[in-house]
Amino acid sequence: MKVLVTGAAGFIGSSLTLRLLERGDSVIGVDDHNNYYSPALKEARLSRQVNHPSYTHIRLNIADRVGMDQLFKTHKPERVVNLAAQAGVRYSLENPQSYIDSNIVGFGNVLEGCRQHNIEHLVYASSSSVYGANTSMPFSEHHNVDHPLSLYAATKKANELMAHSYSHLYRLPTTGLRFFTVYGPWDRPDMALQRFAQAITKGETIKVFNYGNHRRDFTYIDDIVEGLLRVLDCPAQPNLEWSSHNPDPGSSNAPWRIYNIGNNSPINLLEYIGALEMAFGKVVDKDFLPIQPGDVSDTWANVDDLVKQFNYKPNTSVEKGMENFVKWFRSYYCN
Repeated sequence: MKVLVTGAAGFIGSSLTLRLLERGDSVIGVDDHNNYYSPALKEARLSRQVNHPSYTHIRLNIADRVGMDQLFKTHKPERVVNLAAQAGVRYSLENPQSYIDSNIVGFGNVLEGCRQHNIEHLVYASSSSVYGANTSMPFSEHHNVDHPLSLYAATKKANELMAHSYSHLYRLPTTGLRFFTVYGPWDRPDMALQRFAQAITKGETIKVFNYGNHRRDFTYIDDIVEGLLRVLDCPAQPNLEWSSHNPDPGSSNAPWRIYNIGNNSPINLLEYIGALEMAFGKVVDKDFLPIQPGDVSDTWANVDDLVKQFNYKPNTSVEKGMENFVKWFRSYYCN
């Protein structure tokens, strides 16, 4: 296939691109290389794929309507994976406009490109943050998600709604994947894991919010990519049993689906930090602080639909994931 991947120099996008190239697909990668975090890390990720003969890289902001229209016309992808977004819950409190530009306007441009060029399947990143004020665990795609606690979460819910309208009106197959706290080698430096790792190597104290009582469904990057591939290969189909009298929030009579992709095994934040300390062989001092605005206390993914429909479930242990992360972290930052 010829696959367009937006956010191709990002944490998840770069890892997905490598897997697509390894299995023989052609990839058009799009990324604007903005300075939300170190562009050098994005360039380092990109260096792993940019010289592959089946890879084409375009430096472009998906909010650029004219540029995106020209991209689709020129490169004629068959399927699209949209991973470009302004990420981060806490940053959305400081710079909400960037989330409107990238996550709403940019996603609209992606949808229009897919509609105008008869794309076979659009897969896009949603987030566990859409569950917001919901405290019914584990989170299910069949739960209501109308109470986001951050603008970031609201933009991800908006993406799901925008995709549904295109699936309904234009029969464009779209699938949204709600990622649950992705971690691993090459992750973003604004994420807690890299901040913790930097503190450990420098002998500094780490900030532990919610007094360490957070529980998260931490999901290893390779498991996320495997799920993306399986979903991409199976364009969304209408749910023939869907009822307008009792509507299911996770499916539709249009070719539109939503899936959780998480480890289905939440752990306490202190256990997560403990696994990192074990991988480093060093204990870090901790400053326990209250929960931050926009954060949710716990996440836990019900992945029954992913297992049933794709015969797949993430299963990398946090201990193994941390070993791999620390090995990469030391090679990238400490050599």
